[in-house]
Amino acid sequence: MRRNTPIVLLSLGHACVDVYQGAVAALVPYFVAERSYGYAVASGVVLAASLLSSVAQPVFGALTDRRPMPWLLPLSTLLGGVGIALSGLSGSYPLTLVCVAMSGIGVAAYHPESARVARLAGRGSHQAMGWFSTGGNIGFALAPLMVTAVVTTGGLRWTPLLVLPALAGAALCLPVVRVLRERQAAESPATFPAGSDDTASFVRLSLAVAFRSIAFIGLSTFISLYARRRLDGGAAAGTAALTVLYLGGAIGSVLGGALATRWDRVTVARRSYLVTAAAVAGVVWVPGPAVYLFIALASAGLYVPFSLQVTLGQDYLPSRVGTAGGITLGLTVSIGGLASPAIGRLADATSLRTALAPLVVMPLLSWLILRTLPEPGMPRTGVTAPPQGDGTGAAPGSLPAGRR
Repeated sequence: MRRNTPIVLLSLGHACVDVYQGAVAALVPYFVAERSYGYAVASGVVLAASLLSSVAQPVFGALTDRRPMPWLLPLSTLLGGVGIALSGLSGSYPLTLVCVAMSGIGVAAYHPESARVARLAGRGSHQAMGWFSTGGNIGFALAPLMVTAVVTTGGLRWTPLLVLPALAGAALCLPVVRVLRERQAAESPATFPAGSDDTASFVRLSLAVAFRSIAFIGLSTFISLYARRRLDGGAAAGTAALTVLYLGGAIGSVLGGALATRWDRVTVARRSYLVTAAAVAGVVWVPGPAVYLFIALASAGLYVPFSLQVTLGQDYLPSRVGTAGGITLGLTVSIGGLASPAIGRLADATSLRTALAPLVVMPLLSWLILRTLPEPGMPRTGVTAPPQGDGTGAAPGSLPAGRR
Protein backbone atom coordinates (compact mmCIF):
# COMPACT_ATOMS: atom_id res chain seq x y z
CA MET A 1 0.00 0.00 0.00
CA ARG A 2 1.37 3.43 -0.95
CA ARG A 3 2.39 5.90 1.75
CA ASN A 4 -0.69 8.14 1.37
CA THR A 5 -3.22 5.37 0.79
CA PRO A 6 -4.18 4.95 4.48
CA ILE A 7 -5.13 8.63 4.86
CA VAL A 8 -7.10 8.47 1.59
CA LEU A 9 -9.04 5.42 2.79
CA LEU A 10 -9.60 7.03 6.19
CA SER A 11 -10.92 10.17 4.49
CA LEU A 12 -13.35 8.10 2.41
CA GLY A 13 -14.41 6.15 5.50
CA HIS A 14 -14.90 9.43 7.37
CA ALA A 15 -17.17 10.57 4.55
CA CYS A 16 -19.26 7.42 4.95
CA VAL A 17 -19.66 8.03 8.70
CA ASP A 18 -20.44 11.73 8.54
CA VAL A 19 -23.19 11.05 6.02
CA TYR A 20 -25.15 10.09 9.13
CA GLN A 21 -24.44 13.34 10.95
CA GLY A 22 -25.62 15.26 7.89
CA ALA A 23 -28.57 12.92 7.39
CA VAL A 24 -30.14 13.91 10.72
CA ALA A 25 -30.50 17.55 9.65
CA ALA A 26 -31.50 16.50 6.13
CA LEU A 27 -34.33 14.35 7.49
CA VAL A 28 -35.80 17.17 9.63
CA PRO A 29 -37.87 18.78 6.79
CA TYR A 30 -39.36 15.37 5.94
CA PHE A 31 -40.25 14.71 9.57
CA VAL A 32 -41.95 18.13 9.59
CA ALA A 33 -43.82 17.37 6.34
CA GLU A 34 -44.86 13.73 6.94
CA ARG A 35 -45.32 13.78 10.70
CA SER A 36 -46.36 17.42 11.28
CA TYR A 37 -43.53 18.12 13.75
CA GLY A 38 -43.09 21.72 14.94
CA TYR A 39 -39.68 23.39 14.91
CA ALA A 40 -38.94 22.59 18.55
CA VAL A 41 -40.08 18.96 18.21
CA ALA A 42 -38.10 18.49 15.00
CA SER A 43 -34.96 19.95 16.56
CA GLY A 44 -35.38 17.36 19.32
CA VAL A 45 -34.36 14.77 16.72
CA VAL A 46 -31.05 16.60 16.29
CA LEU A 47 -30.76 16.79 20.07
CA ALA A 48 -31.22 13.01 20.39
CA ALA A 49 -28.38 12.39 17.93
CA SER A 50 -26.16 14.86 19.81
CA LEU A 51 -26.97 14.23 23.48
CA LEU A 52 -25.55 10.75 23.92
CA SER A 53 -22.78 11.55 21.46
CA SER A 54 -21.72 14.56 23.55
CA VAL A 55 -21.18 12.32 26.58
CA ALA A 56 -19.91 9.25 24.75
CA GLN A 57 -17.15 10.77 22.61
CA PRO A 58 -14.89 11.84 25.51
CA VAL A 59 -15.50 8.45 27.14
CA PHE A 60 -14.42 6.63 23.98
CA GLY A 61 -11.47 9.02 23.71
CA ALA A 62 -10.31 8.18 27.24
CA LEU A 63 -10.67 4.46 26.48
CA THR A 64 -8.54 4.73 23.34
CA ASP A 65 -5.87 6.58 25.33
CA ARG A 66 -5.63 3.57 27.62
CA ARG A 67 -5.70 1.01 24.83
CA PRO A 68 -5.95 1.43 21.04
CA MET A 69 -9.20 0.02 19.66
CA PRO A 70 -9.00 0.12 15.84
CA TRP A 71 -11.80 -2.46 15.62
CA LEU A 72 -14.12 0.39 16.70
CA LEU A 73 -13.84 1.97 13.25
CA PRO A 74 -15.87 -0.60 11.25
CA LEU A 75 -18.21 -1.42 14.15
CA SER A 76 -19.10 2.21 14.90
CA THR A 77 -19.57 2.94 11.20
CA LEU A 78 -22.17 0.18 10.96
CA LEU A 79 -23.95 1.35 14.12
CA GLY A 80 -24.21 4.90 12.79
CA GLY A 81 -25.75 3.65 9.55
CA VAL A 82 -28.22 1.24 11.11
CA GLY A 83 -29.63 3.94 13.41
CA ILE A 84 -30.45 6.30 10.54
CA ALA A 85 -31.71 3.43 8.38
CA LEU A 86 -34.32 2.56 11.04
CA SER A 87 -35.30 6.14 11.91
CA GLY A 88 -37.93 6.45 9.17
CA LEU A 89 -39.69 3.13 9.74
CA SER A 90 -41.75 4.05 12.79
CA GLY A 91 -44.17 6.92 13.18
CA SER A 92 -43.48 6.84 16.90
CA TYR A 93 -41.55 9.90 18.04
CA PRO A 94 -39.82 8.09 20.96
CA LEU A 95 -38.67 5.26 18.66
CA THR A 96 -37.37 7.80 16.15
CA LEU A 97 -35.36 9.43 18.93
CA VAL A 98 -33.95 6.03 19.97
CA CYS A 99 -32.85 5.29 16.41
CA VAL A 100 -31.10 8.61 15.84
CA ALA A 101 -29.53 8.32 19.31
CA MET A 102 -28.17 4.90 18.29
CA SER A 103 -26.65 6.52 15.23
CA GLY A 104 -25.18 9.25 17.43
CA ILE A 105 -23.45 6.65 19.61
CA GLY A 106 -21.94 5.06 16.52
CA VAL A 107 -20.61 8.42 15.37
CA ALA A 108 -19.32 9.08 18.90
CA ALA A 109 -17.38 5.82 18.98
CA TYR A 110 -15.84 6.46 15.56
CA HIS A 111 -14.33 9.92 15.89
CA PRO A 112 -11.81 9.72 18.77
CA GLU A 113 -10.21 6.51 17.50
CA SER A 114 -10.28 7.68 13.88
CA ALA A 115 -8.56 10.95 14.86
CA ARG A 116 -5.84 8.96 16.63
CA VAL A 117 -5.42 6.65 13.63
CA ALA A 118 -5.42 9.62 11.20
CA ARG A 119 -2.66 11.27 13.24
CA LEU A 120 -0.58 8.11 12.89
CA ALA A 121 -1.41 7.61 9.21
CA GLY A 122 -0.56 11.23 8.36
CA ARG A 123 2.47 11.32 10.68
CA GLY A 124 1.20 14.49 12.32
CA SER A 125 0.75 16.47 9.09
CA HIS A 126 -1.76 19.33 9.25
CA GLN A 127 -2.62 18.80 5.60
CA ALA A 128 -3.24 15.08 6.17
CA MET A 129 -5.61 15.92 9.02
CA GLY A 130 -7.19 18.52 6.74
CA TRP A 131 -7.90 15.86 4.12
CA PHE A 132 -9.27 13.56 6.80
CA SER A 133 -11.63 16.33 7.94
CA THR A 134 -12.54 17.04 4.31
CA GLY A 135 -13.75 13.47 3.97
CA GLY A 136 -16.21 14.10 6.78
CA ASN A 137 -17.40 17.31 5.15
CA ILE A 138 -17.94 15.53 1.85
CA GLY A 139 -20.10 13.06 3.74
CA PHE A 140 -22.06 15.97 5.19
CA ALA A 141 -22.46 17.44 1.71
CA LEU A 142 -23.68 14.18 0.19
CA ALA A 143 -26.16 13.54 2.99
CA PRO A 144 -28.94 15.90 1.84
CA LEU A 145 -28.62 14.64 -1.74
CA MET A 146 -28.85 11.02 -0.64
CA VAL A 147 -31.71 11.66 1.78
CA THR A 148 -33.61 13.65 -0.84
CA ALA A 149 -33.11 10.97 -3.49
CA VAL A 150 -34.30 8.21 -1.15
CA VAL A 151 -37.13 9.94 0.75
CA THR A 152 -38.68 11.82 -2.17
CA THR A 153 -38.82 8.52 -4.07
CA GLY A 154 -40.36 6.29 -1.43
CA GLY A 155 -41.01 8.40 1.65
CA LEU A 156 -39.50 7.83 5.08
CA ARG A 157 -40.18 4.09 4.82
CA TRP A 158 -37.28 3.88 2.34
CA THR A 159 -34.65 5.03 4.86
CA PRO A 160 -33.18 1.47 5.17
CA LEU A 161 -31.42 2.19 1.86
CA LEU A 162 -29.33 4.75 3.74
CA VAL A 163 -27.36 1.92 5.40
CA LEU A 164 -25.32 1.46 2.19
CA PRO A 165 -22.63 4.09 2.98
CA ALA A 166 -22.05 2.39 6.34
CA LEU A 167 -21.35 -0.92 4.63
CA ALA A 168 -18.86 0.77 2.31
CA GLY A 169 -17.23 2.69 5.16
CA ALA A 170 -16.76 -0.43 7.28
CA ALA A 171 -15.06 -2.17 4.35
CA LEU A 172 -12.71 0.80 3.82
CA CYS A 173 -11.56 0.71 7.46
CA LEU A 174 -10.28 -2.87 7.38
CA PRO A 175 -7.17 -2.47 5.15
CA VAL A 176 -6.15 0.71 7.04
CA VAL A 177 -6.22 -1.10 10.37
CA ARG A 178 -4.11 -3.94 8.95
CA VAL A 179 -1.51 -1.64 7.34
CA LEU A 180 -1.10 0.55 10.43
CA ARG A 181 -0.55 -2.51 12.59
CA GLU A 182 2.21 -3.63 10.23
CA ARG A 183 3.70 -0.12 10.12
CA GLN A 184 3.72 0.26 13.91
CA ALA A 185 5.35 -3.15 14.28
CA ALA A 186 8.14 -2.09 11.93
CA GLU A 187 8.67 1.43 13.29
CA SER A 188 9.47 2.88 16.69
CA PRO A 189 6.39 2.82 18.92
CA ALA A 190 7.02 6.39 20.08
CA THR A 191 6.02 8.10 16.83
CA PHE A 192 4.74 11.09 18.79
CA PRO A 193 6.69 11.42 22.06
CA ALA A 194 4.46 12.73 24.83
CA GLY A 195 5.20 16.21 26.18
CA SER A 196 3.64 18.17 28.98
CA ASP A 197 -0.11 18.85 28.82
CA ASP A 198 -1.37 22.44 28.62
CA THR A 199 -4.80 21.84 30.12
CA ALA A 200 -5.70 25.52 30.50
CA SER A 201 -5.15 26.23 26.80
CA PHE A 202 -7.04 23.07 25.87
CA VAL A 203 -10.08 24.15 27.94
CA ARG A 204 -10.12 27.56 26.27
CA LEU A 205 -9.76 25.96 22.85
CA SER A 206 -12.70 23.69 23.67
CA LEU A 207 -14.86 26.72 24.49
CA ALA A 208 -13.98 28.25 21.12
CA VAL A 209 -14.91 25.00 19.34
CA ALA A 210 -18.19 24.89 21.27
CA PHE A 211 -19.22 28.36 20.10
CA ARG A 212 -18.28 27.37 16.54
CA SER A 213 -20.43 24.27 16.91
CA ILE A 214 -23.50 26.24 17.97
CA ALA A 215 -23.19 28.36 14.82
CA PHE A 216 -22.69 25.42 12.48
CA ILE A 217 -25.29 23.04 13.93
CA GLY A 218 -27.80 25.87 14.18
CA LEU A 219 -27.31 26.64 10.49
CA SER A 220 -27.32 23.00 9.38
CA THR A 221 -30.51 22.24 11.33
CA PHE A 222 -32.59 25.12 9.98
CA ILE A 223 -30.92 26.38 6.78
CA SER A 224 -33.00 24.08 4.56
CA LEU A 225 -36.30 25.35 5.99
CA TYR A 226 -34.95 28.92 6.03
CA ALA A 227 -33.97 28.83 2.34
CA ARG A 228 -37.35 27.38 1.36
CA ARG A 229 -39.20 30.24 3.04
CA ARG A 230 -36.69 32.98 2.25
CA LEU A 231 -36.65 32.20 -1.47
CA ASP A 232 -40.24 30.92 -1.73
CA GLY A 233 -38.81 27.68 -3.09
CA GLY A 234 -39.64 24.04 -2.57
CA ALA A 235 -37.54 21.09 -1.50
CA ALA A 236 -34.93 21.88 -4.17
CA ALA A 237 -34.14 25.28 -2.63
CA GLY A 238 -33.69 23.73 0.80
CA THR A 239 -31.57 20.85 -0.45
CA ALA A 240 -29.37 23.25 -2.41
CA ALA A 241 -28.79 25.38 0.70
CA LEU A 242 -27.81 22.39 2.81
CA THR A 243 -25.53 21.03 0.08
CA VAL A 244 -23.79 24.41 -0.29
CA LEU A 245 -23.34 24.54 3.48
CA TYR A 246 -21.61 21.16 3.54
CA LEU A 247 -19.57 21.65 0.36
CA GLY A 248 -18.30 24.95 1.71
CA GLY A 249 -17.09 23.02 4.74
CA ALA A 250 -15.17 20.57 2.53
CA ILE A 251 -13.40 23.46 0.79
CA GLY A 252 -12.70 25.15 4.12
CA SER A 253 -11.03 22.05 5.58
CA VAL A 254 -8.58 21.74 2.68
CA LEU A 255 -7.92 25.49 2.74
CA GLY A 256 -7.23 25.39 6.48
CA GLY A 257 -4.53 22.74 6.10
CA ALA A 258 -2.90 24.73 3.29
CA LEU A 259 -2.99 28.03 5.20
CA ALA A 260 -1.43 26.37 8.26
CA THR A 261 1.72 25.74 6.21
CA ARG A 262 2.14 29.52 5.86
CA TRP A 263 0.83 30.89 9.16
CA ASP A 264 0.44 29.27 12.55
CA ARG A 265 -2.81 27.48 13.31
CA VAL A 266 -4.08 29.93 15.94
CA THR A 267 -3.68 32.90 13.58
CA VAL A 268 -5.47 31.10 10.73
CA ALA A 269 -8.36 30.09 13.01
CA ARG A 270 -8.69 33.55 14.53
CA ARG A 271 -8.90 35.33 11.19
CA SER A 272 -11.35 32.80 9.78
CA TYR A 273 -13.79 33.45 12.62
CA LEU A 274 -13.92 37.17 11.80
CA VAL A 275 -14.79 36.32 8.19
CA THR A 276 -17.38 33.84 9.44
CA ALA A 277 -19.18 36.40 11.62
CA ALA A 278 -19.67 38.69 8.60
CA ALA A 279 -20.81 35.76 6.44
CA VAL A 280 -23.40 34.54 8.98
CA ALA A 281 -24.74 38.10 9.16
CA GLY A 282 -25.14 37.96 5.37
CA VAL A 283 -27.06 34.67 5.62
CA VAL A 284 -29.48 36.25 8.07
CA TRP A 285 -29.99 39.70 6.55
CA VAL A 286 -28.94 39.84 2.86
CA PRO A 287 -32.02 39.18 0.65
CA GLY A 288 -32.42 37.06 -2.48
CA PRO A 289 -30.33 34.28 -4.01
CA ALA A 290 -27.15 35.91 -2.65
CA VAL A 291 -27.92 33.96 0.49
CA TYR A 292 -26.24 30.94 -1.15
CA LEU A 293 -22.95 32.86 -1.45
CA PHE A 294 -23.04 33.79 2.21
CA ILE A 295 -23.93 30.21 3.20
CA ALA A 296 -20.82 29.01 1.35
CA LEU A 297 -18.61 31.69 2.96
CA ALA A 298 -19.98 30.97 6.43
CA SER A 299 -19.42 27.26 6.03
CA ALA A 300 -15.87 27.65 4.68
CA GLY A 301 -15.06 30.09 7.48
CA LEU A 302 -16.35 27.68 10.11
CA TYR A 303 -14.35 24.77 8.66
CA VAL A 304 -11.00 26.46 7.93
CA PRO A 305 -10.11 26.09 11.64
CA PHE A 306 -11.80 22.72 12.15
CA SER A 307 -8.94 20.27 11.48
CA LEU A 308 -6.45 22.79 12.87
CA GLN A 309 -8.32 22.80 16.17
CA VAL A 310 -8.19 19.00 16.26
CA THR A 311 -4.39 19.00 15.95
CA LEU A 312 -4.13 21.94 18.36
CA GLY A 313 -6.10 19.94 20.92
CA GLN A 314 -3.83 16.93 20.42
CA ASP A 315 -0.75 19.15 20.83
CA TYR A 316 -2.16 20.75 23.98
CA LEU A 317 -2.79 17.26 25.42
CA PRO A 318 0.03 15.17 23.87
CA SER A 319 -0.30 12.44 26.50
CA ARG A 320 -4.07 12.08 25.88
CA VAL A 321 -4.66 12.49 22.15
CA GLY A 322 -7.74 10.24 22.26
CA THR A 323 -9.36 12.39 24.91
CA ALA A 324 -8.41 15.52 22.96
CA GLY A 325 -9.98 14.10 19.80
CA GLY A 326 -13.08 12.99 21.69
CA ILE A 327 -13.64 16.49 23.03
CA THR A 328 -12.69 18.61 20.00
CA LEU A 329 -14.43 16.28 17.52
CA GLY A 330 -17.19 15.18 19.87
CA LEU A 331 -18.26 16.92 23.06
CA THR A 332 -17.84 20.49 21.88
CA VAL A 333 -19.33 19.72 18.45
CA SER A 334 -22.34 18.08 20.08
CA ILE A 335 -23.03 21.19 22.15
CA GLY A 336 -24.42 22.72 18.99
CA GLY A 337 -27.07 20.00 18.96
CA LEU A 338 -27.94 20.81 22.55
CA ALA A 339 -28.57 24.43 21.55
CA SER A 340 -30.83 23.51 18.60
CA PRO A 341 -34.07 23.13 20.63
CA ALA A 342 -33.63 26.65 22.02
CA ILE A 343 -33.26 27.97 18.47
CA GLY A 344 -36.34 25.98 17.47
CA ARG A 345 -38.42 27.36 20.33
CA LEU A 346 -37.38 30.91 19.46
CA ALA A 347 -38.31 30.26 15.81
CA ASP A 348 -41.74 28.94 16.85
CA ALA A 349 -42.31 32.04 18.97
CA THR A 350 -40.95 34.60 16.45
CA SER A 351 -39.46 33.68 13.07
CA LEU A 352 -36.56 31.68 11.68
CA ARG A 353 -34.66 34.86 10.82
CA THR A 354 -34.95 36.13 14.39
CA ALA A 355 -33.89 32.72 15.75
CA LEU A 356 -30.80 32.55 13.52
CA ALA A 357 -29.63 36.10 14.28
CA PRO A 358 -27.83 35.17 17.58
CA LEU A 359 -25.60 32.80 15.58
CA VAL A 360 -23.69 35.85 14.31
CA VAL A 361 -22.25 36.29 17.82
CA MET A 362 -20.87 32.73 18.10
CA PRO A 363 -17.81 33.06 15.80
CA LEU A 364 -17.01 36.41 17.45
CA LEU A 365 -16.82 34.65 20.81
CA SER A 366 -14.48 32.04 19.29
CA TRP A 367 -12.33 34.85 17.91
CA LEU A 368 -12.09 36.51 21.33
CA ILE A 369 -10.93 33.27 22.96
CA LEU A 370 -8.35 32.52 20.26
CA ARG A 371 -6.78 35.97 20.65
CA THR A 372 -5.03 34.77 23.84
CA LEU A 373 -4.24 31.17 22.88
CA PRO A 374 -0.58 30.19 22.31
CA GLU A 375 0.61 28.13 19.37
CA PRO A 376 2.09 24.89 20.79
CA GLY A 377 5.88 24.87 20.46
CA MET A 378 6.13 28.67 20.25
CA PRO A 379 7.29 30.83 23.18
CA ARG A 380 4.53 32.56 25.10
CA THR A 381 4.45 36.34 25.31
CA GLY A 382 6.77 37.54 28.06
CA VAL A 383 8.74 34.27 28.21
CA THR A 384 12.39 34.47 27.23
CA ALA A 385 13.41 31.94 24.62
CA PRO A 386 16.23 29.60 25.61
CA PRO A 387 19.70 30.58 24.32
CA GLN A 388 20.80 29.10 21.03
CA GLY A 389 24.13 27.70 19.94
CA ASP A 390 26.91 26.86 22.36
CA GLY A 391 25.35 28.40 25.45
CA THR A 392 27.03 31.82 25.10
CA GLY A 393 23.73 33.39 23.94
CA ALA A 394 21.90 33.91 20.68
CA ALA A 395 23.68 35.46 17.77
CA PRO A 396 22.83 39.10 17.09
CA GLY A 397 19.68 39.41 15.02
CA SER A 398 18.65 35.77 15.47
CA LEU A 399 15.03 34.87 16.17
CA PRO A 400 13.73 32.80 19.10
CA ALA A 401 13.28 29.12 18.46
CA GLY A 402 10.00 28.34 16.76
CA ARG A 403 9.71 31.80 15.11
CA ARG A 404 12.20 31.30 12.27
